[in-house]
Amino acid sequence: MRTLYGGQAVNEALTVAMETDDRVFLAGEGVGVSIHVNPMGPTHGLLERFGDRRVRDTPVSEAAIAGLAVGSATMGLLPVVEIMFFPFVTLASDMLVNHAAKLRYLSGGRTPVPMTVRLKAGIGFQAGCHHSHNLEAWMAHAPGLKLVFPSNPADMKGLLLSAIFHSDPVMVVEDLGLYRMQGEVPEGDARTPLGRAAVVREGADVTVAAYGGAVGMALEAAASLQEDGISVEVVDLRSLVPLDRETLLTSVGRTGRFVMVHEATRFGGLGAEVAAMVAEEAFESLAAPVRRVAAPHAPVPFAPVQERAYKPGPEDVAAAVRSIT
Repeated sequence: MRTLYGGQAVNEALTVAMETDDRVFLAGEGVGVSIHVNPMGPTHGLLERFGDRRVRDTPVSEAAIAGLAVGSATMGLLPVVEIMFFPFVTLASDMLVNHAAKLRYLSGGRTPVPMTVRLKAGIGFQAGCHHSHNLEAWMAHAPGLKLVFPSNPADMKGLLLSAIFHSDPVMVVEDLGLYRMQGEVPEGDARTPLGRAAVVREGADVTVAAYGGAVGMALEAAASLQEDGISVEVVDLRSLVPLDRETLLTSVGRTGRFVMVHEATRFGGLGAEVAAMVAEEAFESLAAPVRRVAAPHAPVPFAPVQERAYKPGPEDVAAAVRSIT
């Protein structure tokens, strides 16, 4: 184990994958040029190491990038393509939702599509609503796409490696704030299994589930609530599709209370699906109503003061927990 920044962990995953299998290649806007001169950048140095045949800068066309991934995956390659900001996935959605997600089904299981799409997400960078709209609920709604959203450097590496060598299309969402987060990361080809959540803090009074950058705010809230005698269990979902229902329902069955946290818009968000599942399948264990903490149903503001007010924080999580304990 070494201490790495999140961006370095992603870089290491890509390096390991490309060294392991020469079918792996990278493509996207600026993956090989000066945009990633920062040593902590996810693709820093990969062009120099692997050459422009395997690290390809593309035109500014998300539809073309996604089409490249679908076509090359069906021809036996293992593409890893980057969509620079999460909202731009809308431009790639036809290829992702109508082709990548459906080809295995349409071929009777005979056509795997082993492609990985890296998406940058997050709120708090004054990048405006065109760059800061988290759309994981849209992607999760498309049968055939798998979706992971890591919360720490180790899983940024491990989930990406699992995605690259998976036979179905996997969307890997990388929170921009985590690129500068430090954490212990295992060496070598260390993969985090898809479809498995992690209990990152044990507790007895309430279960708080989160993913991505929201895990940090859940842990911060749990620490403050502990001072008031409220014991919070934090579950890092990390894999959204497939979802680890067993770990989550076991936790709720033990604590009897549930709060769902994410940075995306509350209305129609992934938290609504998870909350409904808990309400349906753990109803007899619940001692209080399910609560959700999420962003309001509005575009992400540009102004720093407004953006801070828009983004949920640890205090919002703590308030939700106190309302049911």
